[in-house]
Amino acid sequence: MRDNGVVNVGPEPLTFDDVIRVARHGAPVQLTDDAVAAISAARQRVDELAESPTPAYGVSTGFGALATRHIDPALRAQLQRSLVRSHAAGSGPEVETEVVRALMLLRLHTLATGHTGIRPTTAKTLAALISAGITPVVHEYGSLGCSGDLAPLAHVALTLMGEGVVRDASGELTSAAEALKQAGVEPVELAAKEGLALINGTDGMLGMLILAIDDLTRLVRTADISAAMSVEALLGTDRVFAPELQALRPQPGQALAAANMTRILAGSGIMDSHRDPGSCTRVQDAYSLRCAPQVAGAARDTIAHAANVASWELASAVDNPAVLADGRVESNGNFHGAPVAYVLDFLAIVAADLASMSERRTDRFLDVARNHGLPAFLADDPGVDSGHMIAQYTQAAVVSELKRLAVPASVDSIPSSAMQEDHVSMGWSAARKLRRSVDGLTRVLAVEVLTAARAIDLRAPLAPAPATAAVVRALRETVPGPGPDRFLAPEIESAVRLVADGSVVAAVESVTGPLA
Repeated sequence: MRDNGVVNVGPEPLTFDDVIRVARHGAPVQLTDDAVAAISAARQRVDELAESPTPAYGVSTGFGALATRHIDPALRAQLQRSLVRSHAAGSGPEVETEVVRALMLLRLHTLATGHTGIRPTTAKTLAALISAGITPVVHEYGSLGCSGDLAPLAHVALTLMGEGVVRDASGELTSAAEALKQAGVEPVELAAKEGLALINGTDGMLGMLILAIDDLTRLVRTADISAAMSVEALLGTDRVFAPELQALRPQPGQALAAANMTRILAGSGIMDSHRDPGSCTRVQDAYSLRCAPQVAGAARDTIAHAANVASWELASAVDNPAVLADGRVESNGNFHGAPVAYVLDFLAIVAADLASMSERRTDRFLDVARNHGLPAFLADDPGVDSGHMIAQYTQAAVVSELKRLAVPASVDSIPSSAMQEDHVSMGWSAARKLRRSVDGLTRVLAVEVLTAARAIDLRAPLAPAPATAAVVRALRETVPGPGPDRFLAPEIESAVRLVADGSVVAAVESVTGPLA
């Protein structure tokens, strides 16, 4: 989907919505007048340093472990080309378009702060690439998350030079030179400091963090919905979600999750059928039902912490050396990705745990010893039919993978650049595995929704809550109700799409209003 509303990029921080609009919805961008003024002022100082006989790192010297060499002015254009070409050393699968567009936007914002010393024409060319829908091909491997996302950003810088491979606005692979020509964008010849300014940032890992927060904010609400559906169909109780009980442990996310579940279950005929002491034979529900708000609440609070870190990063100008407001150009270590890497790893833990609890609820539906009167495996004719037996296997396989992905990347470090860069964050790696974790959680929750909906139907003639009934109706538009075994994979994928595109949340909110 193309968003035609222009995102203005100036020295002030971008918003999460700005990033999502450009990355996921194709919004064009435009540098503000304030940005151009800030860029121009900083460039004037870099030009002064370039003309000085005193070596200045990144302006008139080599890079990394080669920073001791003073570069003759006649070789500095070659120095910038060499830097970009040599650092565009990524390998492996192609990174998703939305990630590259986020990376490009975030780099453009740092340029717009006036702390990098790049020329206005170079920044404007990057803005033109984003607006034209030209996406450089960036590869899975190449960033250690320190000195910035060097290789990924270098592939973008290579495109600015009219070199390398890109995807055009229609998604077709083509040469950068051809794509720029078709879009009417002139390639740039990089001047002093510009190569370094284009590649020395944590923009890739930050972009993936913001995209993950957007996804997980939706998925944690979906987890409340799937848990409520399971509580309902497994004849559990909603009394444990009462606000006075949640207040005894004032974790903010927990209260929100419990309130969501209470609203989702309101008006349930299934719940009403076993509220009196004579029909309710259980003292307590299993943890996967009773403690759902505690886990989903902790997930919310972790996402909120990650969002704070991302907000601080959006207000940052990450480059080395940096041009300060008083004109000084100073070396620094702000390119280290640790702050972002840590929360990327935290969120992978969140995804794994939410999925693990979801899988346990699904498993309860399939066992006649625990599903309170439902057929074995929710099968139409148990023994002849297998019902959702293997759907739970699929969940279990994904959950096992998510547990592996929850092992932190940020505790690792491999020295590079002849021991000059002797501690790195591995934040890019943390971001890449988090994307797989988000996809896995989406699939696990989808199987729970699919299974819980089948169980709700099997409780007929008891009526579900209006909110859970809305989810079942949305699912039934593409997935039939209970019956003999069918080809199950397409039904799982239909549920995955409904979870991923927000349809499950939208169905509930059409009844309850916005969930927390």
